[in-house]
Amino acid sequence: MTATQLPPVAPEVTATLVEGLSPRLRKRLDATAAKLGALPTQRAGDTVTIALDDETELRLHAPGGVVVTADAIACGCLLAPACVHRAAAACAAPTADPAPEVGRAAQEIPEPAPATGPAPTPDSASPPEVASPAQRAAAGALWAAGTAVLEAGVDGAGAVTQSALLRAAHTARLQHLPRAAGAALSVVTLLRAARAGDPAYRTADLVTALTELLDTARRVGTASGAELAAVKGRARRPYSPDGSLRLYGLFTEPVVTDSGHGGVRTWVAGTDGRLCTVDDVAPGGVGRALGVADRAVRLGDSALTHRELGRAGLAVSGATVSPDGRLGAGKGVKAVTARGAAWTEQPLAALWETPPSEQAARALRSTSRDADQDGGGSDLLFLDVELLGPVRESGGTCLLALGTGGIPVRLTAAGDDPALAHRDNLMLLATAPGTRLRIIGRLVPAPHPRLTLLACSHPTGEGTIDLGLDRLRRADLPGAAAPVHPAPPQHEESGAHSPLYLLERRVEQTVLAGRAALGMLGDVTAETGRIRRAGLPTAAGLLTALCTSAAQRERDHFGRLLPADTDGFATYWLSAARYTAAVTEALCAAAWEPA
Repeated sequence: MTATQLPPVAPEVTATLVEGLSPRLRKRLDATAAKLGALPTQRAGDTVTIALDDETELRLHAPGGVVVTADAIACGCLLAPACVHRAAAACAAPTADPAPEVGRAAQEIPEPAPATGPAPTPDSASPPEVASPAQRAAAGALWAAGTAVLEAGVDGAGAVTQSALLRAAHTARLQHLPRAAGAALSVVTLLRAARAGDPAYRTADLVTALTELLDTARRVGTASGAELAAVKGRARRPYSPDGSLRLYGLFTEPVVTDSGHGGVRTWVAGTDGRLCTVDDVAPGGVGRALGVADRAVRLGDSALTHRELGRAGLAVSGATVSPDGRLGAGKGVKAVTARGAAWTEQPLAALWETPPSEQAARALRSTSRDADQDGGGSDLLFLDVELLGPVRESGGTCLLALGTGGIPVRLTAAGDDPALAHRDNLMLLATAPGTRLRIIGRLVPAPHPRLTLLACSHPTGEGTIDLGLDRLRRADLPGAAAPVHPAPPQHEESGAHSPLYLLERRVEQTVLAGRAALGMLGDVTAETGRIRRAGLPTAAGLLTALCTSAAQRERDHFGRLLPADTDGFATYWLSAARYTAAVTEALCAAAWEPA
């Protein structure tokens, strides 16, 4: 059994079951959850059954695909309902997102009508909104749960630590803090992936999620007005009327979330180049993603499937669009099939005419922590490249390509699930140096140009390939031309472009091993000296403060050790994590400038 075979469980359900365990059973929780992972499951309708032994069964009832109450997990053992099995099953299952970003069909929430009457004068304007006491308390619980992760590290952040995060996330969502709640759920999902040895897990992702959690929780108490609205986030984005649209399909990508949802997202462009999406994501995982690609889009009277829409066109009247570009599927929306456009034809060809540096800058703005939630910026890049060949990296193999302006770009797979075609297609393209392609990728912030590859023109020049859904064959690469530019080195590249990595690795080390492990490093003068000589005094100061705080333990008048200052250490860690992210973003923007 794997976690993806179990239905997603609501965060508050898992938290309630773990909180109800005795201290003795809590100590057994992680081991029991791991044992459940080796047992087979059976599904009948909305119920998943796990046979604990020949006579005892554990049942998870998930109407609508999600377990939403504690009573929906029932165990037949003698200790039930106070047994460890119910909580262990909840911990082994994916965590459900109570308000997923996308749904089976986009649910429209109308944009509130603007208030009528004269605008308030400065003297009569109301003071900016601030967080309520309940919201500040919820943010405080999130901060405490996040600092507990830094204290324990991945190895120590088991089910009990995760339960505190889930409870805090649920409370935050009830207090209308969906952004911080979502960050907490991401931390839990990544902790589980790390502890399970998931090959797709990356420590950098956990650092990013934990940074978002702590930063957002900290800002709730100090923000006001528009900043508070951005910090709070939105559970669902409102849709506003957008009249008649003429849309041209670009590509379709599979969507598989950590919360057990699956589906597809089809990207389309308007006549002005504005990007929109048609989404169909619901509980179901990768199997649903593969199936939905060949289902009709839920938009007006169109009979196009998602795959077909990615290469065709739509004429839409009564359109509604969310601020992030998702097309609504309300009753008033009418859509009929229309002619599409090739990537080399207008209006789509214009997407590739924007200089890569400008595209990268736009993508970085759309993914920054202060990005406007009402902005429709996209993190997609549109490039013309020549494939050079594979390059081994510490994290695996990527495909090196040469972009416009002589920019070397590293292309990576958008997903590692073997049921999807990303990895196989990338490896096949790596065998065809000299091939020239028009590609679409998602920006990966890094000190060098890097994209996850989503779609490309067909190597024969006829049509396009959705690299997560369509599978290339070797026959599709007929005798690629010899590369105009030299092939890249086939060894693993070593060394860092900047000693910033000396700070980055300590930030990651904290997440992996906890505060105490960082405190045992001892003298870091050699590392800080190297950083200072590279012209990064702020990074050197942050590394010194971080390691000093990790090692610092005060004693009382009797010589006994006092509890560590976890809040102070978390503040230093957050400063270091935000700094490295900001420098990396700046280096990324510079790397996309023409050679």
